[in-house]
Amino acid sequence: MALRRFDLEAGGDTFAFKPETEEKIAFWRNKYPAEKQRSAVIPMLWLAQKDNDGWLSEPAMREVADRLEMPYIRVYEVATFYTMFRLQPVGKYHVQLCGTTPCQLRGAEKLKEVCQQEIGDIMYVTDDGRLSWEEVECLGACVNAPMVQINDDYYEDLTPETLSQILGKLKNGVEVAPGPQIDRVNSAPEGGATTLTDPALFDGSKNAITTLPNLPSAEPAEAEAAGKPEVDAPTNTKREEPVASNTKTTLIDTGKKVETGARPAALTIDPASYDDLKRIKGIGPKNEDALNELGIYTFKQIAEWTPENVDWVEDFMSFPGRIEREDWITQAKTLAEGGETEFSKRVDAGDVPSSQEDED
Repeated sequence: MALRRFDLEAGGDTFAFKPETEEKIAFWRNKYPAEKQRSAVIPMLWLAQKDNDGWLSEPAMREVADRLEMPYIRVYEVATFYTMFRLQPVGKYHVQLCGTTPCQLRGAEKLKEVCQQEIGDIMYVTDDGRLSWEEVECLGACVNAPMVQINDDYYEDLTPETLSQILGKLKNGVEVAPGPQIDRVNSAPEGGATTLTDPALFDGSKNAITTLPNLPSAEPAEAEAAGKPEVDAPTNTKREEPVASNTKTTLIDTGKKVETGARPAALTIDPASYDDLKRIKGIGPKNEDALNELGIYTFKQIAEWTPENVDWVEDFMSFPGRIEREDWITQAKTLAEGGETEFSKRVDAGDVPSSQEDED
């Protein structure tokens, strides 16, 4: 696989999903339990790519990671592994040209020349922003070779002339009907069917029968008298029943021995005085529960952590580097002083599902 890098310059600093995409995001996330939300990373990245003009910027990947409470590097690994995710800008109509053996034998090399003449080099975007192209592996339409995929649609049975016409229309804003570009339906023969043409095969008349053929005859009475061999009773009737547990899983390992840093001072305060620690980016419901078990309830406590405290908490909760990477302490200082962060505003508006309390 070729080396795939982010286009940091073109990606900008921010990304936001379109409002109409939120329903699709909820659909995919609802497929997985709260502790398995990272399973939705591929469809979430696909939706982010759709909302980012057909490619994935680094801020878009970070947005997906934040929503699924995943480390950024895990999302980067997925995005760079699957070539369906594009890591640099593409045109409004992005052409994926299949160059695998069946298409190559049927003329894909000539189609590449058309793309180079009409568009330019691979992944070059035309000045009007309409077209770009790349060569990809098999797209699974070998019987219709050679073919290309343009955005979400297949254009099949191409010649250099028909591909040039398609690109010309797209340049001028003219929509082109997808599918085979010759006289056939899907993968049927060109010019129409040449076999199984009898209408009676499809009007039901050939199946007008009253009884099913080759049915077994009734067993003779002697067979009943002979009886059947005894069958042992099933052995799996006693099954272990699952035991319900009311224990809530957190990130805390109570048997773990912490070797580094210094444990932060714990407080004992009225629950009514607890701060909503989920307003800090990087702290979800489970992390908040874990911090509460350590006696950490307020923004002020986190804001006063020393480097030794940070080392102790990261080691105890098994996520080294996260507190500094997500800048918990700066966020906590702002919130402790009565200020707000961009993330806390989103939490207060209910726009961060991962910050909401788990339902019992």
